[in-house]
Amino acid sequence: MPSSARVVSIASFDFPESELLAQIYAGALRAKGFPVAVVSGVGSRELVQPALKRGLIQMVPEYAGSALSFLTLGKNVSASDVAATNRALRNVLARSGLIPLKPAPAQDANAIVVTRRIATQYGLRSISDLALHAGELRFGGPSECPVRPFCLAGLKETYGLTFKEFVPLDTGGPLTRQALEAQQIDVALMFTTDPYISRDELVMLADDRGLQPSENVTPILRDDVIARFGPAFTAAVDRVSEKLTTDALRNLNGLVSFGGGAATSVARDWLGAQGLAR
Repeated sequence: MPSSARVVSIASFDFPESELLAQIYAGALRAKGFPVAVVSGVGSRELVQPALKRGLIQMVPEYAGSALSFLTLGKNVSASDVAATNRALRNVLARSGLIPLKPAPAQDANAIVVTRRIATQYGLRSISDLALHAGELRFGGPSECPVRPFCLAGLKETYGLTFKEFVPLDTGGPLTRQALEAQQIDVALMFTTDPYISRDELVMLADDRGLQPSENVTPILRDDVIARFGPAFTAAVDRVSEKLTTDALRNLNGLVSFGGGAATSVARDWLGAQGLAR
């Protein structure tokens, strides 16, 4: 048991899902006897990545596509191919002594969402299905959406979609959900792990042409941690990632958002259910 080694700091970004992920990985590592601590709410990627590079923190559960875009200043825009994104991220991080571990199936990516009423009315299952009806529908999303390559600009280029109207709202938050429910918009940009998708009779349309980049949860770890603890440390992390699906993460987010559960207790319960707490 590596109890004499100094503590490995696992950071989270400044939003609830990230803290939940940090607690999940930390809990699994503690169960294996590794000395870890969670540093919650460190801030944005502009703060987390330099801290990781300097060794102020040693690990962070990242989102592959966003991390790759950030680290290359947008020059390397990840594809929807998970393995290709992981390889590209590994190559970029190698210069900094950082290693991306195995990506989880879970993705927190952009999602094009409609209500079940709209999906039924227009026979929508995929984004391609919008082609015949976009001119009749109002689209809601963040104010910068019209020029973003993974929002309206990308939907037009990849799917040929031009909507009847664009309504500027928040970034997949309560204003967007309320506008959908009030029928003020018909189509919205949300996120794949938003628990409201499961709860509020919303339908996430399949990105059948692969517009959105791979945003798989991917723990990034300093290589000196691997040197200290060996493959048992990365194996414990990988076991968590293997079981972490988008549906599972969406449900866990719901336990925090709707049930008022603390991230620590929600993480502990999930790890126990998955056999990862021992």
